[in-house]
Amino acid sequence: MKPKYGTLPWSGMMRIRKIPTYLPKSEPGLFRKVRQAQVTPSSQHQPLTTRRRLIKDAKPFSDFLIDTFHRQHDYLRISVTERCNLRCLYCMPEEGVPLSPTKELLTTPEIVLLSSVFVSQGVTKIRLTGGEPTVRRDIVPLMHQIGALRPHGLRELCLTTNGLSLHRKLDSMVEAGLTGINLSLDTLDPHMFQIMTRRNGFDAVKKSIDRIFALNKAGAGIKFKINCVVMRGRNNAEIGPFVEMTRDKDVEVRFIEYMPFDGNKWNKGKMLGYAEMLDVIRETYPTLAKVEDHKNDTSKTWHVPGFAGKIGFITSMTHNFCGTCNRLRITSDGNLKVCLFGNTEVSLRDILRKSNGGEPIDEAALEAMKQIEMDRRQGLADAGKPLGTALNEAELLDVIGMAVKRKKEKHAGIGELEHMKNRPMILIGGKANKTEEPPKPFLTHISPTGSAHMVSIAAKSPTARIAKAACTITFSSPSPINLIRASQMKKGDVLGTARIAGIMAAKRTPDIIPLCHPILLSHIGVEVEPASEADDETVICVEATVECEGKTGVEMEALTAAGAAAMTVYDMCKAVDKGMVIGGLRVVLKDGGKSGRWEMP
Repeated sequence: MKPKYGTLPWSGMMRIRKIPTYLPKSEPGLFRKVRQAQVTPSSQHQPLTTRRRLIKDAKPFSDFLIDTFHRQHDYLRISVTERCNLRCLYCMPEEGVPLSPTKELLTTPEIVLLSSVFVSQGVTKIRLTGGEPTVRRDIVPLMHQIGALRPHGLRELCLTTNGLSLHRKLDSMVEAGLTGINLSLDTLDPHMFQIMTRRNGFDAVKKSIDRIFALNKAGAGIKFKINCVVMRGRNNAEIGPFVEMTRDKDVEVRFIEYMPFDGNKWNKGKMLGYAEMLDVIRETYPTLAKVEDHKNDTSKTWHVPGFAGKIGFITSMTHNFCGTCNRLRITSDGNLKVCLFGNTEVSLRDILRKSNGGEPIDEAALEAMKQIEMDRRQGLADAGKPLGTALNEAELLDVIGMAVKRKKEKHAGIGELEHMKNRPMILIGGKANKTEEPPKPFLTHISPTGSAHMVSIAAKSPTARIAKAACTITFSSPSPINLIRASQMKKGDVLGTARIAGIMAAKRTPDIIPLCHPILLSHIGVEVEPASEADDETVICVEATVECEGKTGVEMEALTAAGAAAMTVYDMCKAVDKGMVIGGLRVVLKDGGKSGRWEMP
């Protein structure tokens, strides 16, 4: 049964004020009883003496979450999965990314335990991200457990999603305590949606958006924002339609500057900056006005007078907001990341699992650890018996505090970010690219499901490319080569015909090799010559050179040219030598593109 939002339980909710509880160091523990938050009427109805007492008794914000620049980090983003059901151009390659083994990912109890630790230290807002969080099977029960931290200081429980399957779970999420949704949508055109996400699903996303508006109309009070990554040449023409969306809809559309992450082929030419986007909008909406931003806002907010909604700009590249940053991130494999663009991470998962012998903490392990902790407090545990996770909270807080204290004043600029090593965007919530352990190679033409596909080169920039391939034809005796040199082969000029065949074959490579891209070739050279007499009088050497100015290499064109030339020699000489052997077909040199120059030793 769908909930009726006309009489929402929170519609008349009293203000919740948390009095931070700091227990003595002799009693650390994730399972200790945290003092219940005091529920008081709104301040305008509180007796003056009560408000004064609350202010007097309030404790300072936890030092563990304050960095050396006095920034208080009360906002935690937790990735709950690496998986995603879209393949957005700026986020991940079409074939997906290698996923971490399940054992390396945080379990539901571990996510809840870490949430409890951070809330106990002053975090008031938690956002669940991914990957795509709605693909996690237990996302709703997980939200219920995190939502139960409200009496202990949690005020907001938010979700970042692509909206593809949100409509099926949204009502249950609101019941679990969901207060805010950031929905990633880069286009309002169904055809462009398929291009930018490499998947169908626009109608499903629209269904989720409509459901959010319907619930808010009924009083759900979901803070709704749409995030749009703007890429020049892709969706920059849709800035206007997104602004128009705010005319009648109470939504904040936020335009995000295209940011560099591993594997997303970022270049400055594709990025539209804050100032340029403002100019584009002002051409149609000259009355666009600035809205006062809150202290920790990541976006610069504007609105068109008379419109129901607002627009914002997330300007990480041109106008960073590091000075008021209050965000920390936990990746799905349990690493704490203090800056989105930083490549320094520390593992909280490993510390958490020490009390469980290094193994993942599931529900059964959690219950056993709780019992151990209860026994310890009652003085019933054996001296040598391992104690519960409670003993690790002090270590967790020390590691968190040290990581926060190392946070830099601001992240690198555009020039540095372009070349920094960082996770792919999809794995900001997942497996890190460790410099000491390079990612395992994988076949780019094979998807995770095993199906063959053509690799997208849409985001690549053209560069000068060259490839050389070679092979040999070995005869069983010197006789055929003597006939070739004397121009006595019945079929005519063997070497000249083979050269032409190689050139023609190179131009037809995409018709022969199924997953090759059609390329505009600028040069094809094929050399077919007998080996010098001093080397071997029974061998003809073939070398093909192919050049282009393009987005992908020409190795296959060179191989096809060399192979076709060799087969032509075979065809024209088989009448006099049926024992010929074509061998050693290989690339001997390639240059250009991201991988640079390679030459066979």
